[in-house]
Amino acid sequence: MPELPEVADAVRRIRPRIRGRRILAVAPLHANTRRALSPAVRRRLAGRVITDVVRRGKYQRLILDDGTELVAHFRLDGDWVVQGRAAPLPPHARLLVRLDRDRSLILTDPRALATITGGLPPAMGPEADDPALSAAALHARLAGSRSPIKLALMDQRRIAGLGNIYAAEALWRARIDPRTPAMRLTRRDATRLLRAIRAALRDGERRAGRYRTGTRTAPFKVYDRAGRACTRCGTAIAALRQGGRTTYWCPGCQAA
Repeated sequence: MPELPEVADAVRRIRPRIRGRRILAVAPLHANTRRALSPAVRRRLAGRVITDVVRRGKYQRLILDDGTELVAHFRLDGDWVVQGRAAPLPPHARLLVRLDRDRSLILTDPRALATITGGLPPAMGPEADDPALSAAALHARLAGSRSPIKLALMDQRRIAGLGNIYAAEALWRARIDPRTPAMRLTRRDATRLLRAIRAALRDGERRAGRYRTGTRTAPFKVYDRAGRACTRCGTAIAALRQGGRTTYWCPGCQAA
C-alpha cells in the first residue's frame, strides 16, 4: 500500500528517466483514466515537456513546461513503469504516456484505483517529514480535533503524507493509544509523536525500494501483526476498525 516513503521512492525512480522528455501522446487504457483525462486534455498534453517530478503528500506532480501539471495518486496498488516504446505493455497498465527518445511512462494498477488528473493536488497541511514542522505546531494542529488521534494523523489537511500504515507505526513508537482523542494530547505527547512519525518514515524510506508494492511484506513494528507478540512488551498485537480501516496497536504499551 503506497504511502509517503513508497511515493517518494517512485518519484526518485522516475524523475531522472523522464525529466526533460517531451510528451508525444497520452493514451488511457482503462475507463477510469479515460474519464479523468478527456480528449481535449490529452490534446493539450501532447507536445509538452516534463520539467520536473515532485512529491506532495502522497501525490506525485509531473510539472510541465507550460506550468500545468499531471497529478498522480497510487491509492492501494499503483506504480510506474518506464520502458522503451517497443516493449510490450506490463500487466495492469492503466495509462500510457508516450515520450520522445524511445521512452514510455506507464501507470500500472491491479485494482484500477490509482488516479491521474490535470491540475493541482488538493490543499494539504505541512509535510510530515518537513524539518520546519515543530512539535508545538503539530500540537496546535491536533488541538481542535475530537477525532481519535489515528484518524487525525491521516487527515491530509492537518498533516500531509501519513496513511494507515505509518500512522499506526508512529503511534506505536510514541506509545500512544490510537483511540485517544487528538485534542487530549499534551505538548509532551506531541513532541514524542513528531519524533516517532519521523522515525517511522525514515524506516519506510530505507526499505521502500526493497519492499515495493506487491513484492514483499515489509517488517513493520505493529502494522499487520495482529495476534503476534509486541516486540517491545510481549503483549499480543490487537486490531480494531477506525474510519473504515484496520488499526493495529499494542494494548500493553499503548495504554490510554
